Amino acid sequence: MSENKTRPTDQSVANFLGSVENKTRRENGFALLEMMQEITGEDAVLWGSSIIGFGNYHYKYESGREGDMPLVGFSPRKQSMTLYIMPGFEHYEDLLEELGKHKIGKSCLYVNKLADVDEDVLRRLIKHSYEHMKETNEHLK
Repeated sequence: MSENKTRPTDQSVANFLGSVENKTRRENGFALLEMMQEITGEDAVLWGSSIIGFGNYHYKYESGREGDMPLVGFSPRKQSMTLYIMPGFEHYEDLLEELGKHKIGKSCLYVNKLADVDEDVLRRLIKHSYEHMKETNEHLK
């Protein structure tokens, strides 16, 4: 079985964000860094080459594949800011309706720029997601 490439590194989060070419993504990245640190109380860690994560949890699939991932995180991708909402969005429909312009994947929230969304709603979504992950992962209790 292949090893998970998304693992915590000791690389500088600030240096990574500072290297983001798109000015808006870079500025939004620093804003999300501050927001997620405030919400989670966790230090930011660069996972793999481009994910900024806060906290971590261990997962194990029925297939036997297992690994670790951040409880919540984001990445300033070329197409959009990608926020990792690990429990998915099943319980957050009401917040998504209030959020503003966005797209979603299974556990990914895609936002072109933070100005497109309601910051208060985004903060609540991140907080609920983070708390849900802490509550539902036994080794974190």
